[in-house]
Amino acid sequence: MSPRAVGRSVAVALPLALLTAVAVTGPADGAPRTGHRHRDAQVTNTAVLGDIPLGTFSNGLLPGTVDNDRGIHLGGIGSDIYPAERKGEFWTVTDRGPNGQIKVDGTKRRTFPVPGFDPAIVKVRVEGSALKVLKSIPVTTRSGAPVTGLSNQAGHDEAPYAYDARQPLAYNPNGLDTEGIVRAGDGSFWLADEYGPSLVHVSARGQVLTRYVPKDLNLTGTDYPVVEALPAILTRRKTNRGFEGLAQLPGGDLVLAVQSPLSVPDTAAGEGSRNVRLLRFSPRRQAVTAEYAYRFDPVGVVDPGEDDTSQLKISSVVALGGDRLLVEERTDRAARLQEVRLPRGAGLLGSPWDSPATSPSYEQLADPAAAGVPVLRKRLVVDLGKVPGIPGKIEGVALAGPGTLALINDNDFGMTDGPGAFDPSGRIVDSGARTKLLYLRLPH
Repeated sequence: MSPRAVGRSVAVALPLALLTAVAVTGPADGAPRTGHRHRDAQVTNTAVLGDIPLGTFSNGLLPGTVDNDRGIHLGGIGSDIYPAERKGEFWTVTDRGPNGQIKVDGTKRRTFPVPGFDPAIVKVRVEGSALKVLKSIPVTTRSGAPVTGLSNQAGHDEAPYAYDARQPLAYNPNGLDTEGIVRAGDGSFWLADEYGPSLVHVSARGQVLTRYVPKDLNLTGTDYPVVEALPAILTRRKTNRGFEGLAQLPGGDLVLAVQSPLSVPDTAAGEGSRNVRLLRFSPRRQAVTAEYAYRFDPVGVVDPGEDDTSQLKISSVVALGGDRLLVEERTDRAARLQEVRLPRGAGLLGSPWDSPATSPSYEQLADPAAAGVPVLRKRLVVDLGKVPGIPGKIEGVALAGPGTLALINDNDFGMTDGPGAFDPSGRIVDSGARTKLLYLRLPH
């Protein structure tokens, strides 16, 4: 990315009045606040995406890529959301496409029922109770081929299988599991990917310009440039839990959120941890400049009745102006939005906590602050689990106006797990979940 393009990215910063409209006050120690402000937050509008056959959608962008959509409709665009130029319009991004899990001989296999599906950037507009698609941009390689959503590397990613989990599919090093999106001032996009995990710079037409991956990932065979610019410890991300949240600060820097704690030193440590990482990336320097420690609230606080800590995830981060962010902590059933302020300095970057040899690891710490880790201080803005009308799996959050947020859910393309996901003819048994974009008015 040229210095000129980076300079123009400042222009995407939202007006100060809009950015500060969602600012909150309260205790700085991260303790949940239980006043009336959370109960008073309310959904003011819900727009629903209509039924668009996935084959029609995909082949309209890249002819001949999907020969059988198995009755699946366009979905998954709720992976993230970013304000477009006009009020009521937003940029969204799909994830890797329809996928599920089926257990075969006691082992879960990752299925790709529509392996030709290509992740896409989708511009939508709220029209009353309807969510309309205005424009779609396929994500492509340097030669214009679809990147697809297929797994990249054996041993690092889940092995891909056909819809019934019987026929193995080929890995594709170009594949992306896109989960976060922001738009730069020059019209290009930045996408967060779960596989690497990686940060992907994409042109206004959807062509991958550069994919930034962790050091020592050794991803080869791609039809676009790959730069190992991220901390090597990120290769220890939990399977299917790489980068999910992405925000663009007013100065042009990007903030990436790892969805879940890393598996350091092992899977068990990550599954039981509440300690996750955010990274600050400078497009101008093409480098990570800071790494922040973020600690989840207990899972039973985020989702009352849930006792499995591994269900905690960060799915969205939103720039509020200056160095302030909204961070979404969630399970599949509930979510809470926290405000944090990013401090000066590099944080964990380059420290012993960035080494898998450190014992105990950052992920294993029951009290990171007591161990000298500079954990981000947070303030609860709203508990979405207490707001009527909020669907599950809210993965995208954006500013929509003074005191108003836009929320969007990931409906997983109507997919479910297990052998009952498809009927005997191979057609989807739709879950009935719909893609919904909601406006949430916060209390003053």
